[in-house]
Amino acid sequence: MAETINTLSVITIVISGLVLLLGVYLIKSGRREAHMKAMLTASTLATIFLVLYLTRLGLGYEKKYIGPNKGAYLLLLVSHIILAAANLPLALLALWNAWKGYLASGRNLGNIDAPAARPFFARHRLWVKWTVPVWLYVAVTGWIIYLLLHNYGEVTRGG
Repeated sequence: MAETINTLSVITIVISGLVLLLGVYLIKSGRREAHMKAMLTASTLATIFLVLYLTRLGLGYEKKYIGPNKGAYLLLLVSHIILAAANLPLALLALWNAWKGYLASGRNLGNIDAPAARPFFARHRLWVKWTVPVWLYVAVTGWIIYLLLHNYGEVTRGG
């Protein structure tokens, strides 16, 4: 069961990262409504990943890295963990400001420059300048860690 949960968690985070990239493309091409849907989808998938990941850990399923260059692996892992922890509040702040801006715009994304909406969307843009690169780093390093553990991992079963 834990192995299936592990596979599903990897699938959700891979798709989340790809949808995040799609969302960035959509906003850069001015497609606000599609951007909002993509980012909500990416956020939902990332949340599902987190639930699956924590469930897998709760079941005691982990893999220990037994491959070469353990120092490089640990550096990658530590940077991944620190930035993954930082990404949650970053993403929540970005989503919160987008939501407040959306409400202040009268739920009309064509009206994001309305005086009531403008400050929220300005803060949203400021937060995503940090959130998107961190999210992408966490996603890509997570994929790399998964592949390394797939090839050089030893299953440990605890609690």
